Amino acid sequence: MLGEYRIEGRRAAEIAASVERGVGAGDLMPDQVLPPMRELAVELGVNPNTVAAAYRTLRERGVVETAGRRGTRVRSRPASTPRETLGVEAPEGAVDVSDGNPDPALLPSLTEALAVAADRASRAPVLYGAPAVDPGLADQARASLAADGIAADHLAVTSGSLDAIERVLAAHLRPGDAVAVEDPGWGSLLDLVPGLGLRAVPVAVDDEGPLAEALERALAEGARAAVVTCRAQNPTGAAVSAARARELRAVLAARPGTLLIEDDHGHGIVDLPPHSLAGTTEHWALARSTAKAYGPDLRLAVLTGDALTADRVRGRQRLGPGWVSHLLQHAVAHLWASGAVDPAHVARSYGARRDALLAALADRGVTAYGRSGMNVWLHAPDETGAVARLLHAGWAVAPGARFRLASPPGLRLTVSRLAPHDIPAVADSLTAAIRVGEARRYG
Repeated sequence: MLGEYRIEGRRAAEIAASVERGVGAGDLMPDQVLPPMRELAVELGVNPNTVAAAYRTLRERGVVETAGRRGTRVRSRPASTPRETLGVEAPEGAVDVSDGNPDPALLPSLTEALAVAADRASRAPVLYGAPAVDPGLADQARASLAADGIAADHLAVTSGSLDAIERVLAAHLRPGDAVAVEDPGWGSLLDLVPGLGLRAVPVAVDDEGPLAEALERALAEGARAAVVTCRAQNPTGAAVSAARARELRAVLAARPGTLLIEDDHGHGIVDLPPHSLAGTTEHWALARSTAKAYGPDLRLAVLTGDALTADRVRGRQRLGPGWVSHLLQHAVAHLWASGAVDPAHVARSYGARRDALLAALADRGVTAYGRSGMNVWLHAPDETGAVARLLHAGWAVAPGARFRLASPPGLRLTVSRLAPHDIPAVADSLTAAIRVGEARRYG
């Protein structure tokens, strides 16, 4: 069952560590079945409850999963193996359209904003005991959120969207709880959920966001939380429409105990309004990140939510980093106040490239998706082969395995590196690589 690898240990922690060492070294492979608890207990000379505790620890850490009669097996993608590793390395001469990065030409210069923040810090240094959230940043965030109809009475600032989502999940859930996630969805989130010892339940999406019936099914199956992307969904480009938002609110209103988390990382690069679900449930949070509009290295997101959620996030921050650097907060406040980014211009730029590629693929009989943001998604039944063929043709695309749980194989392409003259060539290569048309729904 385990080949030559021997699990060792007398205590639960030792047994769990032995399994993790085997997984990390590659001696225990994905989907490999671990011995039944009683069998391993006899082999190690310990109580079966000790092995049960070790297996429980491994499940909570996202290393193994238990699938009824199929037994306990190593996860196909252990939480310690980020999905970003399921990519390709673009060789010299190839165009890398796989990394999800914004177009550097659309990012603002940070020179003035950082200089202003540094000057302010030199004149009035932020010391221990200062408010965690800069009042100026808070005022601007509240005004922006209020303009979109989103309550912002309780704010926190985190180091990006993923940090915000992690803190909110940890504030309310316990290892073993289930979380409804978009499928296909953000690979980092799909890594984070098992990394926290939680279980991901896939929710299919189309151009208008998560399908209401799929979310309802996930909640009926026991999901205690749901993570929804307002717009520029990664990897499909979906954006929640007004009609879909009404359907999703109805589903959530029937289960008010659900923890709702919304990711609005498309703020500043999308011209579609957010149709937020905030406030439909008792506990909720919405995070607005600066990464796509101002650059991934500006690690900051503003989080709003119900009073308890925001308080728990701020409280846990106090026990860790304390706060997000006020230098960054002041810089972002200056960028917002000075209008350093014109969201309409950025949205038009990404939209022109995205729409041109979608149209070129449609002309070639290939259906692809990308309603907002900087990504285009298309199905590819032979995903691995398609990635290899495209790489040979000079295009490095992201394999859909980075973003999928139960949805069909596919490819993600980021348009930020494409020039107008690239569109026909990449469309030809994509068409040749997949050689099939696609259905309209993702999940």
